[in-house]
Amino acid sequence: MTAQSFYENKSRLYTEAVLSFKRKIAASALFRLVAFAAFGLSGYFFFTQRSTGLLLLSILFFALFLLLVIYAQRLKERKALIEKLLFINSNELGVLNNESNEMDNGSLFTNGMGYAEDLDIFGPRSLFHLLNRCTTSHGKSGLAALLAQPLSDPAAITQRQEAVQTLSGQANQRQLITAQGLLHAEAEGNLHSLETWLQPATSLHKKRWLQLLRWMLPLYNIPCFLYYIATGEMLYIAIGVIAAWLLTARYAKYIHSQHELISKKQSVLDQYAGILKAFAAVETGSSSVLQQLRQTALNAHGAIGSLAKLSSFFDQRLNLLVNIFLNSLILYDMQCILALEQWKERYKGHFSQWLHTVGDIECLNTLAGFAFNHPGFTYPSVNTGETLFISTTQMAHPLIAATERVANDFETGKSNKLVLVTGSNMSGKTTFLRTLGVNLILAQSGAPVCAREFIFTPMEILTSIRVNDSLQEHTSYFMAELKRLQQIILRLQHNKPALVLIDEILRGTNSEDKTYGSEQFIRQLLQYNCITLFATHDLTLASLENTYSGQVSNACFESIIQDDALHFDYKLQPGVARNKNASFLMKQMGIVNSDTNS
Repeated sequence: MTAQSFYENKSRLYTEAVLSFKRKIAASALFRLVAFAAFGLSGYFFFTQRSTGLLLLSILFFALFLLLVIYAQRLKERKALIEKLLFINSNELGVLNNESNEMDNGSLFTNGMGYAEDLDIFGPRSLFHLLNRCTTSHGKSGLAALLAQPLSDPAAITQRQEAVQTLSGQANQRQLITAQGLLHAEAEGNLHSLETWLQPATSLHKKRWLQLLRWMLPLYNIPCFLYYIATGEMLYIAIGVIAAWLLTARYAKYIHSQHELISKKQSVLDQYAGILKAFAAVETGSSSVLQQLRQTALNAHGAIGSLAKLSSFFDQRLNLLVNIFLNSLILYDMQCILALEQWKERYKGHFSQWLHTVGDIECLNTLAGFAFNHPGFTYPSVNTGETLFISTTQMAHPLIAATERVANDFETGKSNKLVLVTGSNMSGKTTFLRTLGVNLILAQSGAPVCAREFIFTPMEILTSIRVNDSLQEHTSYFMAELKRLQQIILRLQHNKPALVLIDEILRGTNSEDKTYGSEQFIRQLLQYNCITLFATHDLTLASLENTYSGQVSNACFESIIQDDALHFDYKLQPGVARNKNASFLMKQMGIVNSDTNS
């Protein structure tokens, strides 16, 4: 079954399921109304006739009403989950049809650093946008970090590939992980304040006298309250209530400060617990990465779920009835704070790891979904030797629609260190540079790449493709470009293996200076542990292939003028581009006259 047919089938099933749940919810509302009416009537007749049978009948109808309330709530929860699953499958169908992914596009992570802007890593229609199925801040941050700085260790890349491949075949469980995340979005806040809450403060739960009063005072107050109801005698309950409020008042400031840190966290905690619980059911196969994550998920989801409940209970202190009545009888605030402190004492050493585990799970889930959607993509082979090279067949850009992609074979590193790529405007030079860079990022992230075969050495990616000036920083385009080139050289001086992608440098100077500067920069690049693609319109640089035989080679994209029309085949070929299209296009657009002398 193809990904397209899988999503279509699931969308159809979930649409029917949502309609079915709506009918069940409507029916349960009717039955609930009937049960409540029956309870009211039987209760009325009991008070008028004082019949034991009517009392039992009233209790029976009330119990039935409560069961129907619980049943309706479960129906609504199930319906909400099915609606999220329907959204997931509808969104996947849209992505496969080249529509925009409705998940976050990662614009928040755009910072102008590294290769992100050059290779379209973040923002609308970016690599992050294509991949992202994360629902938590930790998941999105983890994915962004991986794309901005992918793995460099061959063993780690291989292990991640195995994890992605194993998880990609479990589509139903993967979708359940995403659906659980979508059910409880971080709309009401995130978990960052919990890091402060987890820091040690007052350890009330270690005070034995307080633990004793925690249970003794409610055991005294409740019978006294019932005695007051029966007799009207207030003395005994008054003593207990005053004692309860004096105790609560003593720690009121601390209780309030702790509540500020953990308030309104139930939804996001339920989100994380739901993701962990869903992941705990995945098949790990032989993947050590999945096995480790699954073990952590098994240990964590129950504990985080219990913290969500405690957080919800603590929030109820803002309810006036709870605040007055339950604090008076059972020390409600103290019960909550002591239970939370006991949770903190037991789990605070693991909590940070659990949050990062959720991020890792969502990141892997994202890459596995990408693999499932593109069965024609291949898992790259990682070179563990010292030779720095990339060899690929039928490589194309994953952000270009499948019907429009043009694939190319390419190899660099074994017989050369630097490839000069020439070609006219719009012929495909810059796109090819981005194609290689984006696929290398996917490869080093453990994901499949848009190619039939891809063999590579892990390396850092350094780029100068899209350079912007800055009025605020008083930086011209030319100076901004020079700073970018300087950053590349400074990185290369660390002697780490690198792929350098350069597109038409030194556009802000005259042609003679540009040629000289480009040639000197190429000579500099050849001294470092890197392989380079250098796109240029300057054909005079092609002679460097003879000067640096075995280190520099030429490749090009040609344009074809045929039948008074301009055509591009976007196929990379050896040699130097010769055809020109600027003057042709200017004449076609009426910018210059066709009979204008050159």
